Amino acid sequence: MRLRVVAVGKLKDAALEGLCDRYVRRLRPFMATEVTEVRDLAALREAWRRQPGPHVVLDERGDEPTTREFAAWLGDAQARGGRLMSFYIGDAMGFDDADRGAADRLLALSRLTLPHRLARLLLLEQLYRAATLLAGHPYHHD
Repeated sequence: MRLRVVAVGKLKDAALEGLCDRYVRRLRPFMATEVTEVRDLAALREAWRRQPGPHVVLDERGDEPTTREFAAWLGDAQARGGRLMSFYIGDAMGFDDADRGAADRLLALSRLTLPHRLARLLLLEQLYRAATLLAGHPYHHD
């Protein structure tokens, strides 16, 4: 399965960008992964329309799975023959009700409110962690 992360805005922080790049590189042996930066929500919505689902929107109102639940969900999608899964990270104001309603899943990384740039790093790390759990790799420790 291929993973696509579409995020509004550039990171603008070399350290944060380096960490995100590191997780993308780590993920690629398990699942092809790409990160696309778009300038605004209009461009994000256009990218959304051009891609098949499922579409996962990161939102504070979303489900808060445990790491193992998230990995199982990702594995189930892969087992059902999913070819592409797209994750969307909005700008500082987040998504509106129409966006949330159009999503196949709303995902919250925490009950805490996070800066959208930090959410990108946390999502990539959790995708890597889920991929390693599915592969039986010893990265995750309970």
